[in-house]
Amino acid sequence: MKKKLSAGLATGLLMFSVTGMAQAALTTIGTATYGGSDYNLIWDNDNNGNSVIWLDYTHDKTNWEEQNTWAASLDSSLTCRIDAAYRVDWGDSSWRLPSAGANSSADYNQITSEMGHLFYEELGLQSFPDRDYQMVTTAELNAANFDNLIASWYWSGTEHVIKTDNYAWLFHMLYGNQDYDYQDKERYGLAVRSGQVSAVPVPGAIWLLGSGLTGLAALSRRRRESRV
Repeated sequence: MKKKLSAGLATGLLMFSVTGMAQAALTTIGTATYGGSDYNLIWDNDNNGNSVIWLDYTHDKTNWEEQNTWAASLDSSLTCRIDAAYRVDWGDSSWRLPSAGANSSADYNQITSEMGHLFYEELGLQSFPDRDYQMVTTAELNAANFDNLIASWYWSGTEHVIKTDNYAWLFHMLYGNQDYDYQDKERYGLAVRSGQVSAVPVPGAIWLLGSGLTGLAALSRRRRESRV
């Protein structure tokens, strides 16, 4: 019985190490140095079916075009350090502003946008009307993995499909709604990048624990048999 229990425990620990990360919502997987300071790299394993990594840094207010230029510059400006427990496959992706989604619209609860998904699904926040018209605070935005989000307006990287010369979509971290505005307006910037993240197995650690537990069970059985 003890042998079966020990083997089951070892198997359970192994399964947890493989599947536990995949079940997580937001996971801090390392840091990136930018401008002489370190900022968290936060993995969102399922943002509208995509695996993305957020840079926990808010870029100062500027217009839409300059925010896009800033995000693209991060490919050569960041020094990323991924924790030993993770492996990242960046593929051919690059840093960018978040997408407003394929069917962008001006409303609350727009979870098909990347910032809307982050706000509602991962941070667990509610819209301005659902909060009895109380605005979101910066402290609420940074209650878990993030440290540097601001309760204000952020540009997305998506232009308005009709008014492409003048308008682009943005997300209000203050109210939880998506809207569009003139591209020359100054809003904050938040960078994201697509990337597949996987766990790096701890060499032999789980198997060592399992074999140790099994060995203890065998020793206990031999001791009982020697008393007979």
